[in-house]
Amino acid sequence: MNDQTKLQPIPPKPSVERITELAANDLNDLCDATDAAIEGGGGFGWVELPSRNILERYWQGVLTMPSRELFVARMDHVICGTCQIVKPPSNNEAQSFAAKLTTNFVAPWARGHGLAKMLIECAEKFAKEEGFAVINLDIRETMEKAIKLYESMGYLRIGTHPYYAKVHGEVLKGYYYTKLIDESTLKD
Repeated sequence: MNDQTKLQPIPPKPSVERITELAANDLNDLCDATDAAIEGGGGFGWVELPSRNILERYWQGVLTMPSRELFVARMDHVICGTCQIVKPPSNNEAQSFAAKLTTNFVAPWARGHGLAKMLIECAEKFAKEEGFAVINLDIRETMEKAIKLYESMGYLRIGTHPYYAKVHGEVLKGYYYTKLIDESTLKD
């Protein structure tokens, strides 16, 4: 076989998008990615794998909540990660300028392609377009790679919670972060 006839591998195609509905295959991929992230030890609130039925209801519920916006990462069109923007309740005028970033994870098999950063950038762009000035988030102390990513993207650690989470019997600290994404919105 000469060099011209050798097959070249096709590089993976990472992408991110905001979604408002889930096709059956997307829901399945999303649940698989969630399972993988939980088993991989990170990025979600669950420590033990919930049943598939619970995961499906959770993700379907996210899409029905007007205060939540779901962003997904895809590798070659397969959902492999997520994050959400949570808007403040309408009765909270005093904090109406700040959104929360949550449930940010990428399945272990899809890591290393920049998807976590792409998810955050997409969520930030959306939040800014929606008129938010600030994004807040919180994270377990053990999520070292995610912490480095947030800090490299301009998130400022503003506090520590000494009893933030309990994972396999160990009490963990949590860190609180904030990022100003549109100062002009604060001046209104």
